[in-house]
Amino acid sequence: MTTIDPGDAGALARTLVAIDSRNPTLVPGGPGELECARALEGILTEWGFRVEVFDAAPGRPNVLARIGRAEFGRTVMFNGHLDVVGVDGMTHAPFDAAVQDGRLYGRGAADMKGGVAAMCAAAWRAAQNGLNGEIMVAAVADEEYESIGTRALLARGVRADAAVVTEPTRLAIMPAHRGFVWIEVEVTGRAAHGSRYELGVDAIRHAGLLLAELHGFDADVLPRQTHPLLGRASIHASFIEGGTGMSTYPDRCVIKLERRTLPGEQPSTVLAQIEEVCKAVKRVHPTFVASSQLLLAQAPSDVAVDAPVVRALDAALTSLGLPVAIEGMSAWTDAALLNAAGIPAVCFGPGDISLAHAAEEYIPLDEIARATDVLAALALGWCR
Repeated sequence: MTTIDPGDAGALARTLVAIDSRNPTLVPGGPGELECARALEGILTEWGFRVEVFDAAPGRPNVLARIGRAEFGRTVMFNGHLDVVGVDGMTHAPFDAAVQDGRLYGRGAADMKGGVAAMCAAAWRAAQNGLNGEIMVAAVADEEYESIGTRALLARGVRADAAVVTEPTRLAIMPAHRGFVWIEVEVTGRAAHGSRYELGVDAIRHAGLLLAELHGFDADVLPRQTHPLLGRASIHASFIEGGTGMSTYPDRCVIKLERRTLPGEQPSTVLAQIEEVCKAVKRVHPTFVASSQLLLAQAPSDVAVDAPVVRALDAALTSLGLPVAIEGMSAWTDAALLNAAGIPAVCFGPGDISLAHAAEEYIPLDEIARATDVLAALALGWCR
């Protein structure tokens, strides 16, 4: 078992990054989180945490570690994921955990094992100074695909008075992020020989008319839907498929769309918007026929900028002489699930989200150290 000095966030980050925990749903043959969870279980047990490991799915464990006592005061959860995405195209060794010029390189360094290391070390450090409450460290599986880890955590009834998801935010406080809705639109045509223009209805060309209408919708309508931290809503076409042969009118074309949503928007409303866009095409082109269906939806996340957990992070940064920035998060995170369960959750952590999933992924070690200091100060203030 790896031995790491208690509270050493940098050493813990290097240990975690060196473990291949590629999500097997995204990467066939990926090993998943098991080895990483076992290593973290052993380390946190040595550090004095009360540690529980349970499967979110077979062979896909969560680690839930506690320090302090909930019966003495408030609770705070630090949440982060152990799974990483694939490594194809990376320009450096993905799991060497090499350190160069003060940066830790490797898949998952920024997204988000640096954040996991910071939250574990912060919880231990805070506990050494006396807690009137409890810190929960939740290192979960599968955030990169369906978030089965945090869903399983909540299904077990785990709750806290507040949560910080230590995704990479460059040490900015991020109380909100967009959600997303995936929609499939099937455009129906009529198959015919390529020479029989009077019989054929070109589903692909009709899909092009729909894309043109969606372009106008994205340019003219969605910019009017805004959020103070997140900006405007948006839509893009992710996939298009159709056609059976060069000399055949295509009878079917499928477009898959992703609509990034703002707090307050519902999947049913988004689907209705797409259906209205289809109706607009049909009014001009009566032979246009299309049907839409919802494939997947993940809710946005939104916590007030003056919520207690935001104020507590602000106070922690200020007490350490660090700048306070409140911004919107670009990516979807498990904070949305925590908020939906009644746990006010914000994102705050070391690293830059623009390096997540990138060919070159790294995190500055001094940023991990600063995040650890801030999270420890937050926990002390929250649990006193």
